Amino acid sequence: MSFTKVLITTALAIAVGCSSWALPLSFTADARGVVVRSIPVVSIDQLPTEAQRTIKLINQGGPFPYPRKDGTVFGNFERRLPAAPRGTYREYTVPTPGISSRGARRIITGSSVKYYTPDHYQSFQQVRE
Repeated sequence: MSFTKVLITTALAIAVGCSSWALPLSFTADARGVVVRSIPVVSIDQLPTEAQRTIKLINQGGPFPYPRKDGTVFGNFERRLPAAPRGTYREYTVPTPGISSRGARRIITGSSVKYYTPDHYQSFQQVRE
């Protein structure tokens, strides 16, 4: 068995073993199929109310609170999300109560997936709608 297959098999075994955790794991792979990172998966109702409202705005096409920033390309420079062609990911502000700036919270959309980051791209959760 190749190293790649061993890695994938191990990752799947871990995922099955962790299925009772509060945050299920979502494994991603690079172009060769090698597991490179896991991202916790949360349901939309586990997100802050403001993040749920932002997702609703995204799904209906706006209007957004920061029209010059919301919907702009997210570069994924930190490489914490799966690799994708530039322009695949878009970012949207999740308002933070009590602060006047955009804050650190964002929803990042991909071709068919959404991610929530509460800490300005340091960590991500994949959103299950």
